[in-house]
Amino acid sequence: MAPIPDHTRDRLPEESLSVSKSLGNPMKRGTLSFVLAAAYLPLAAQEQPARPPITGIAHVRLYSTDLYKSREFYSHILGMAGGTAGCMGAILPCYTVNDHQQIELLQVTGGAPDNLLAEIAFATPDVEQMRRYLLAHNVTVGAIAKDTYGVQHFELRDPEGVHIAFVQLPASHFFNAPADQVSTRMVHAGFIVKDRAAEDRFYRDILGFRMYWHGGFKDADNDWWEIQVPEGNDWIEYMLNISPYADHNERGIENHFSFAVEQIKPAATRLRMHGLKSTDQPEIGRDGKWSYDIYDPDMTRVEFMEFKPAQPPCCNPYTGTHPKP
Repeated sequence: MAPIPDHTRDRLPEESLSVSKSLGNPMKRGTLSFVLAAAYLPLAAQEQPARPPITGIAHVRLYSTDLYKSREFYSHILGMAGGTAGCMGAILPCYTVNDHQQIELLQVTGGAPDNLLAEIAFATPDVEQMRRYLLAHNVTVGAIAKDTYGVQHFELRDPEGVHIAFVQLPASHFFNAPADQVSTRMVHAGFIVKDRAAEDRFYRDILGFRMYWHGGFKDADNDWWEIQVPEGNDWIEYMLNISPYADHNERGIENHFSFAVEQIKPAATRLRMHGLKSTDQPEIGRDGKWSYDIYDPDMTRVEFMEFKPAQPPCCNPYTGTHPKP
């Protein structure tokens, strides 16, 4: 419970004297303390708001050093359209994944940052309540803002400085995916993490994310730590044990995002038909899922994976439900 304010400072001198005298009697002092404490209990409860649901990833924003090349990649290779559903009226270049998920591009104006994953936004039905909840847990957050269509959101940084946001999605927009779009479901985003315990205190203890899967290049290791949003199946992935001297290409591999498809091999074939130049082939990862990695013009990894594992994972069982189309 929060400390009881000293309201005696606000009283007139004679009022303060009356109170101080009553405290001279041990019995009266105990009674008065109980009454004051009881009076402030409801207020203390109100100061700890409940966390609203966090239902999934709303958008991923990426830095681009060449918007022309990035547009070619996301519109032609991935077959995504802009100007529909949540991208309607967007100021930044925006590509629609489905009626509630988007990919946004942000032009780099100076030197390219170490992490080209500019922002991960999570969906919640009540951004005002989410902001109150985070403030009650001593988390520094930005002010609530609205985009051109009135969609409310606010931004903050996690303990390692990763830029995240919470978005209050409006009623579902009508969306009909283009025939060339390879995937209509974004399932996770991953980023380099140096202090897993600090990130867990934020994402798991405060925000309520729950374990989905973890594993490593060796069975006993933890190189990937996957935690799902509390009221959905999307997840974030800590990329662990990465050298602080990792170069641009390595950071692009680690700071990534992922689409899901029903079958990976036909998806890889479609990407090549759209002009993807890659000799890599789909493979089953240590998590037991078929996956296929490609890279945007800035060498940010765009992962495609199947919704469900094709075989048991290497190191630990899944503890959460798999996403669905």
